[in-house]
Amino acid sequence: MKAEPILVVRHVSKSFGNCQVLDDVSFSLSRGEMVGLIGASGSGKSTLIRTIAALTPIDREKDKGAPCSIHLFDQAIQKNGCVTRAAAGLRSRVGVVFQQFNLVPRLSLLMNVCLGLLGRMSVIPATFGYFTQDQKVSAMTALKRVGIAEHALKRGSQLSGGQQQRAAIARTLVQNAEIIIADEPIASLDPSSARRVMDILADLNKRDNITVLVSLHQVEYAMRYCPRTIALKGGKIIYDGPSSALTPEFLSALYGAESEELFLPPIESYAATIQTGAKSMPDAAVANGHLAALDQQRAAINGARHLNS
Repeated sequence: MKAEPILVVRHVSKSFGNCQVLDDVSFSLSRGEMVGLIGASGSGKSTLIRTIAALTPIDREKDKGAPCSIHLFDQAIQKNGCVTRAAAGLRSRVGVVFQQFNLVPRLSLLMNVCLGLLGRMSVIPATFGYFTQDQKVSAMTALKRVGIAEHALKRGSQLSGGQQQRAAIARTLVQNAEIIIADEPIASLDPSSARRVMDILADLNKRDNITVLVSLHQVEYAMRYCPRTIALKGGKIIYDGPSSALTPEFLSALYGAESEELFLPPIESYAATIQTGAKSMPDAAVANGHLAALDQQRAAINGARHLNS
C-alpha cells in the first residue's frame, strides 16, 4: 500500500517577466521517499525548490479547469499565485538546504545549528537568541549525527565547505524537519565532501524516514542515492520514474552539451572511501561492480552525444 503523499505539486508555473521558468509542473512525494531532481542549468530546478519552500510565489492559474497549488502535510502553502498563511506554521517541519551554506560567520557552529530552533521558540527568546541547555544538547546531538561535533566551538567562517553544509543539515535535525528540500547542496564541494553530504541525507532518509527532495547537477549522484528521479527540461517534467531506468540516450538529450559533466572524474576515490569503512556505503565488491556499470554508461553517453551532433 502506497504511503500518503507528504508533498503535492499541482499545475505549478512560474514566469519572470517574459521568461517561463516552470510550465505546468505536477508531482507528489510520499513520506519516506528520497527523490533526485535533475536537469541542465536553467531547467527550473532551483525555482521549483524555492516555490516548494514558499520562498517564491507561483503564477496564478491560466486555465480555470487546472487550479495551481502546492500542498504540504495536506495543507496548501501556495494557491493561485499566493503564499498562504499556513506556510509560516509549516516551515518548522520543512528543512531547506541551499548550495550557499547560509551560516552566520561570526557565530560558533553550535549557535548556528541552534538557529534551526527559532521557528519553534517564543518571541522574546528567539529575538535575543537565548537557547536553553536542553536546546544546546539537542544541537550537539545533531552535530554528532553529521560527524562534526568536535568543531562545535569554531566560528562558521573557520569551517570548510563540506563542514558548513553538514552544519546546515544538522540545523534541519534540531528543527525536527519531516521533509528536507535541498537545492544543489553539493555543487560547490569536492567529491569526497559531496559523497559525505549525500551519505548523511541517505542515512536520515533510511533511519529517520525523513522525506528528501534533492536537486543535483551530476546525475551520477541521483543514480547512486535516489531510487526515484524527476527530470526537468525547459521548465517541464519530462521524466518521473526509477533512477535505474535512465538511459544514456535520454541523459544526452536532457543535458545536451553538458553531458560530459554528468559523471564524477575521481572514480577511484569513491572506492577508497568504501574501504575506509563508512557505515552507509555498500561493500567494495558491490560498489566496484556499480562503478564499472557507470563507466559503461559514461562511454555510452559520449557515444550518443557524438551521434546526435
